[in-house]
Formats: sequence, C-alpha cells, structure tokens
Amino acid sequence: MPQFSKSRVFFWTVELLVVATLIWVCTQISFLFSPIGVFLSAIFTPLLISGILFYLLNPIVKLLERVRFKRLHFNRTAAVAIVFLGLAAVLAGAIAWLVPRLVSQITTLVGNIPDFAKASESVIRQAVQHPWLQQVDVSKYLTQLQSSLAKYAESFMSGLTTGIGTIVGTVTSVTITAVTAPVMLFYMLKDGEKFMPAIRRLLPAKHGEQTLELLSRMNATIARYIGGQILECLFVGIFTAVGYVLVGEKYALLLGVFAGLCNLIPYVGPYIGILPALIVAFTISTSLVLYVIIVVVVVQQIDGNLVYPNIIGRTLKIHPLTIIIILLAAGNIAGLLGMILAIPLYAVVKTVVQYLYSIWQLERRPVSQENLKK
Repeated sequence: MPQFSKSRVFFWTVELLVVATLIWVCTQISFLFSPIGVFLSAIFTPLLISGILFYLLNPIVKLLERVRFKRLHFNRTAAVAIVFLGLAAVLAGAIAWLVPRLVSQITTLVGNIPDFAKASESVIRQAVQHPWLQQVDVSKYLTQLQSSLAKYAESFMSGLTTGIGTIVGTVTSVTITAVTAPVMLFYMLKDGEKFMPAIRRLLPAKHGEQTLELLSRMNATIARYIGGQILECLFVGIFTAVGYVLVGEKYALLLGVFAGLCNLIPYVGPYIGILPALIVAFTISTSLVLYVIIVVVVVQQIDGNLVYPNIIGRTLKIHPLTIIIILLAAGNIAGLLGMILAIPLYAVVKTVVQYLYSIWQLERRPVSQENLKK
C-alpha cells in the first residue's frame, strides 16, 4: 500500500478525482457565477474590438515614436493621437464611400429574391430538357422549392415586425460598444508598454523572467496572426470584388466583402464565401458560374501560395486535420464567432504548453545529471 500511494497511477487518480469534484461543485453553485458571466459578456465585444485594433495599430505607434527629424519627436501620447486621427479619417472614408454602396446592393439583392427564384426555376426547367434528365420528375422538387422560399419570406417578414425589441437592444449594444471601444483602445495604446514591467514587479524573482518570456511569445503569436489575417482578408475581399466586376457578376462589391470576411475562417471560409456568388451567377447563366469559380480559384491560389506564407508564415505550425477538428468543435460550441476565434486561441494555448514543457525539461535536466554523478 505505501508503494502504491507513491506511484504515478495513484497520483493522477487523485488529481482527476479532485478536478471532477471541483467541476461538480461548480455546477451546483452555478448561480454564483452568473453575475461574472453577465459582466464578461458586457465587456467581451468592446474588449475584442479594441484588442484587435491594438495589435493592428501598435506597430504604427512604435514607428512614429522612432521618427526623428531635427527637433521633431513624437512621444507615446502624441503618436497615439496621430494614429487615432488617421483611424478616424479611414473610418469616415469607409462610411462615406463603402457603406452606402453596400446598403444599396443589399437592398437591391433582397428586393430581387423573387426574381432569383423565378430565374432559378427557369434554369432548372431548361436543364431538365436534357435527354439524361427527362426521366426525372422535377415538378415535385420545384413545388417544394417554392413552398420553402415562401415560408422563408414569411418568417423573415414576421421577424422584422415582431423583433422591434431585439432591434432596440442591438442598437443599444452597438452604441455602447462604439463609445467604450475607442476609450479602451486609447489606453491600451498609451499604456500598453507599461504592462510587462507591472507584471514583472508583481512576480517573484525566480519566475519573473520566465513569465515575461512566455507573455512575449504569446503576444508575438497573437500579433502575427491578427495582423496577417486582416491583411489576408483585405487582399481576398478586394481582388475577389475586382474579379467579379471583370466577369460581369452582379453585386460584386457586396459579394467581395462577404468573401473577405468568410476568409477569417480557415479552410472552410472560401467555400462559404463563394456560395452566394454561385447562386447569383446561376440565375444569370451557367457560363458566369464557371467564371466565378475561376475568379475564386485564382484569388485563393495567389493567397495560399504567396500572401499567406509571407504574411502569416508557418509560425502557427498547426496540421490541417487539427484545424478542421477545432473548427467543427468550435462551431458546435460557439457558432461562427467560435470558428473565427478558435484557431488563435488554440495557437496561444499551444505556445503556453510548449514553453512550459521546455521549462520543465530544463529544470529537470540538472537533477538527472546530479543523480547520474551520485
């Protein structure tokens, strides 16, 4: 019995029992954690937006701090103010040029949904005239398609009429986020350099340097991933929209923006992004469907072989099968937002585990050498 109590099996059994007990206790007192959940859900969106913008704008702030021209020199606060003015100008230009065009195309697209249904029905009827498909009874499927579209339109209109409270809540949430996110971003950019020294003072001398090294690696992983993903999405969105314009696709700007946003989801995103473009092209002509596929394939090949390796690189070193499994699990747990955030979160956890494992190996090595000498 004393030997068993010192064995690894006994140790891990006790550890697992303790963890299971803690999980059970937490489920029984979950009402105590509900205020914490409300607090975290309230600050999550502005914190996420300000964090992403911090990693995008912090390199520009550092660059402005290094600018030296005669007696001209920008301190941290002045650099942050200049970056904020530039960000405000970019947002104003985007709102003035991009948003009206997107709203116009969305309005036109929604208004043309019945025409799309009729065009799809005519295309399907023409395709059925092919000798290979004449034995298939398509009328039944067309009736099901029409009834499905009618039910979708009815539910959509009823949602618009009964969802006034939801709309008011959404507007309120967006307003609060629009006010709080810039304030949080300003203090992140202004005082972000003081975070590491403050953490260093709170930690004991033995583990201070190791913790700072771990935080630096996590920071580098997040910064490289966020910056690379934003640039990659801009590339895919712009060049996809340009390609759609060249081949004569309708709603090219809207579909290009959608493709760029979908590119945030690794591997699965491009397939989601092409679906609306294929549906629109299918209602016009089958040759346009082929042109849309060619545009997307060319853009994705350039992105996969030139843009992604040079911007993001292979720093994450995550196997494609692992990414697919993570996306499936995250999609079922947290939906679309989970699929977007799962890969960077996994990369950070992987960085932490690898660093702690390397520290454990380094601390264990001198002990094993001393034992060999004895």
